[in-house]
Amino acid sequence: MADDTFDYDLFVIGGGSGGVRAARVAAGEHGAKVALAEDDRYGGTCVIRGCVPKKLMVFASSYCGVVEEAAQYGWDHKSGPFDWHNFKTSMNNELDRLEGVYRKLLSGADVETFDQRARIKDAHTVELSDGQTKTARHILVATGGAPVRPDLPNADLGIVSDDIFQLDKLPKSILIIGGGYIACEFACIFNGLGVDVTQYYRGAQILRGFDDEARGLIAESMRENGIDLHVGSNIVEMALADDANRGPTPTGSDATMGASNQDIEVLRKDTDGAVAGQSGPIWVKTTTGTEKVFDIVLFATGRAPSTKDMGLEDAGVELGRGGGIVVNEYSQTAVPSIHAIGDVTGRVALTPVAIREGMAFVQTVFAGEPTPVDHELIPSAIFTQPEMGTVGMTEEEAREKEDIEVYCTSFRPMQTAFAGKSNRVMMKLIVSKKTRVVLGCHIVAPAAGELIQMVGIAVKNKLTKEQFDMTCAVHPTMSEELVTMRNPMRTA
Repeated sequence: MADDTFDYDLFVIGGGSGGVRAARVAAGEHGAKVALAEDDRYGGTCVIRGCVPKKLMVFASSYCGVVEEAAQYGWDHKSGPFDWHNFKTSMNNELDRLEGVYRKLLSGADVETFDQRARIKDAHTVELSDGQTKTARHILVATGGAPVRPDLPNADLGIVSDDIFQLDKLPKSILIIGGGYIACEFACIFNGLGVDVTQYYRGAQILRGFDDEARGLIAESMRENGIDLHVGSNIVEMALADDANRGPTPTGSDATMGASNQDIEVLRKDTDGAVAGQSGPIWVKTTTGTEKVFDIVLFATGRAPSTKDMGLEDAGVELGRGGGIVVNEYSQTAVPSIHAIGDVTGRVALTPVAIREGMAFVQTVFAGEPTPVDHELIPSAIFTQPEMGTVGMTEEEAREKEDIEVYCTSFRPMQTAFAGKSNRVMMKLIVSKKTRVVLGCHIVAPAAGELIQMVGIAVKNKLTKEQFDMTCAVHPTMSEELVTMRNPMRTA
């Protein structure tokens, strides 16, 4: 299929999940001559700085109460301290292994790789950081996104999600700024690992955009588990504790004035080296006037598409308001030979979506089968403790569009109730009164991510409430409630 007019049929910029999938399928299954450039590690955000290491940390943090719970079931185990160093070593070994898999997949498909940054020079040319230029009939931008810091003096004292996996040691206390899924997940992770966690979010409730009832239960559970969660609050000032002329108080507690420089130095030494560039405890002041000192401040205040200094606009590619690449339903930009997939487009920032977009791009361009990307009814999970799984419309969204029935139940699950724990789970279905189709499902429960994958099949295929009810329950399970709720809790 190679065309001598160009060096390559396809040049991919970005070695994340979406870019790698598109490159190897175009080369391996369609005979295209393909190259890929990546200036960091192969695997992208998901494998190296996101989903995979985060989920490993979720697993690690979930063991914190297992000894206490096991005792109620007759097991006599001893609980020891969490060993961050050993865990981090094992985690990095796993990430190295996965990166090797990605590289092997590319080489196995005869994709030529360049371990350096690439910019777009024109509609068919990319320029590598070593000065080489390469031409391609098609260019695919898959550079993903990156966390952003707020516009706040001394914001560089805080860390972002990418930095978490590089911590030399766990802090004794952490302040997390933000209320999205990344902020809430890491709040639960650090809490489970024994860190004193405080979370500030400027909005009225965490997890904006998700079902109100579900996110309310998550917030309640986080507080019950010991997270000091404050909504309607944000920070307005931050500084190193001594630079602010504030002495550190017991870590994470209300600040008092007048601690000695010696006290400050003791706390600095305790956290020194935890994060590159950070040199001591951080004093913060909130919108409510509260002053506190923390070992680490984590900004989980959003992500932005990685489009800066890419040469995109000079080549004629249009960028949207948030910096994302504007594409049509076939992931094509305003320049016909340039496409973009994944987080860099600012559409749906989920790894499986980027992979699907990459596959649709290959079908469209190399298989000659125009394939639009379907972004409707995508199931997703938030790995808080407990987890949230969601697909389809929230109750709030649905009732704005049509008359609905809401089927909902909340209860103490058998496993933890037997162990004397008070935590609750929730199962919720949003049903159209007119068509009886299940418009949305929201689950707050352990392993909700596993559950919502299966429910997503039913919702995607527009099954009705009656078809849910026709399914025999699996007993005793939490999920049996999804097919046994006979009467709506309310209508709207």
